[in-house]
Amino acid sequence: MNIPNRITISRILLIPIFIVLMSAPFNWGTIEMGERDLPYAHLAGALLFIIASTTDWIDGYYARKHNLVTNLGKFLDPLADKLLVSAALILLVEQGLAPAWIVIIIISREFAVTGLRLVAAGEGMVLAASQMGKLKTTLQIVAISLLLLHNWPFAFVGFPLGIITLYAAMIITVVSGFDYFAKNWHVMRDSK
Repeated sequence: MNIPNRITISRILLIPIFIVLMSAPFNWGTIEMGERDLPYAHLAGALLFIIASTTDWIDGYYARKHNLVTNLGKFLDPLADKLLVSAALILLVEQGLAPAWIVIIIISREFAVTGLRLVAAGEGMVLAASQMGKLKTTLQIVAISLLLLHNWPFAFVGFPLGIITLYAAMIITVVSGFDYFAKNWHVMRDSK
């Protein structure tokens, strides 16, 4: 297994640690921020999420630079992104930091695209992420990071950048989902 794929697997392995930090009742204290305080455990979870998300860029860059792009990597990389983003979004709903309906739309799109990829894999094809899909992932990660940090540093001025970015991520998520299906509908049409 090459280095980019190992990095991707490490991202998947960080997800349970992130979940524990965000959902276990640690009481390490809080940081006072505007209307809402940020627990230190959530700060640690947010930083872990940001680090794990950064590995997405690192493994892709390394794989392209050293010609180490593999079908396993094309499959694992988006899967790792979906698992990390889904876990974070669900935790944000649990904490009252994100509307459930937006999270349902985003996760539903991810399931639909994953289903299309599985059909393609059954036909011996691997569907790589599109540029719009990469924008979608970036917006989701920025929105989630801001919300995990309880909108820091914008909480001090009361500007809801985290939720605004989440709405933008939802819109791009839906548009990129339609685009992905439109470009790859032949997979469904031609499947046996």
